[in-house]
Amino acid sequence: MYERKILPNLNCGLDLIGEVLYGKWKIRLLWFINEGFQRPSELQRKIPDATRRVLNIQLKELEEHGLVQKKIYPVVPPKVEYSLTEFGKTLIPVISVLGQWGDENEEKLRDIIMKRFEK
Repeated sequence: MYERKILPNLNCGLDLIGEVLYGKWKIRLLWFINEGFQRPSELQRKIPDATRRVLNIQLKELEEHGLVQKKIYPVVPPKVEYSLTEFGKTLIPVISVLGQWGDENEEKLRDIIMKRFEK
């Protein structure tokens, strides 16, 4: 597994939030867990483009950052559920505002993104 050799720059709030939320699926994972999709298989169905391995790594990182908590039930087969911590819940309004901005600028953003693939 990749291990960082250079310490991250943590001089301002944007550096801190980037360090915690960096990862293609983390924002969506937080959103879907908040929406009630708590089992790994449910999250995998909501984000089919992500591999199970990548989702597990990003869920572990979110857990290490104190944004989600993992509950393992003592049953066979094992049952695992994720939920937001109180700290994680404070991010939901921020994610909601980002989503609204994306919705309001959807056409422009889609055009900008698709131009990269037209070459």
